[in-house]
Amino acid sequence: MAGPAPIIDLPGRLPLDAALEAAIGDWAAWCTHERRLSPHTLTAYGRDLTDFLEFLTMHLGGPLTLATLHDLKTADFRAWLSARAGRGLARSSTARALSTLRGLFHWLERQELLHNVALTHLRTPKVPHAVPKALSETEALSVITAAGSESKEPWVAKRNTAILTLLYGAGLRVGEALGLDRKDAPHGTAMRITGKGGKERLVPLLEVVTEAVADYLDAYPYDLGPDDPLFVGVRGKRLQPSQVQATMRSLRRALGLAETATPHALRHSFATHLLASGGDLRSIQELLGHASLTTTQRYTDVDTARLAEVYRNAHPRARRGG
Repeated sequence: MAGPAPIIDLPGRLPLDAALEAAIGDWAAWCTHERRLSPHTLTAYGRDLTDFLEFLTMHLGGPLTLATLHDLKTADFRAWLSARAGRGLARSSTARALSTLRGLFHWLERQELLHNVALTHLRTPKVPHAVPKALSETEALSVITAAGSESKEPWVAKRNTAILTLLYGAGLRVGEALGLDRKDAPHGTAMRITGKGGKERLVPLLEVVTEAVADYLDAYPYDLGPDDPLFVGVRGKRLQPSQVQATMRSLRRALGLAETATPHALRHSFATHLLASGGDLRSIQELLGHASLTTTQRYTDVDTARLAEVYRNAHPRARRGG
């Protein structure tokens, strides 16, 4: 199969027989090349699967085979879930790990390699409903303004401003912004973004976004070819998410913002502020590249919380205490 090798790496110490190891490798290749999952997701899949297979090794003993997975009972899966709970792992982490297993077992069944219905009897652990932590409009604008003086290198400061402006002004994920090449630099009134799972979306562009990127490119001291990374570090390599996160840490300390003021919070702020200004959920879903409207609906909770605060502070009955 063409393309880069899958990155779902399992430890060599796992006692897998050849057929099971080959089947997992084929599934990993399918996730990589057919589903086009992100490296971050694939790495998480590898951790989840390693955790499960290591547990089975201790739980059952002996080498693991396709027949082993075929014969697993609901009690075996529940023992694994109980072991994770005993280690203090978060419910959200276990919910994702269970989803990884379901995906693998479903794929193995489609390949007619095994048939196991035990997983269908398990309930996914309830995960607390997480409401995105958005910045206020004033805070978001303060972050972008402060980024312009955060570095002594003028081009680095302009680069940071351009990236944060893309996150807040266009709703891009950090990985989407840093994955852009020079030829993808935003210009005109819209840009095409390839998001999770290879899904493309058209993102309208504000003039302030295109100007911020243009300012950075004008200040960058070297030539960038069309296939070079758009956003680079001081050594000329593609900028990494950890570097953007470090910039935000520095900015939130300087501005006295909460720990929740992360690069991803700027994307949440983009959606929340659009919704507060009258944007509809379907349009915001398209702008963010969410596969499900359910994901986008989390922003209604954010806006409801904001409106409740306005009510408590402004309503005459609230001010009188009853």
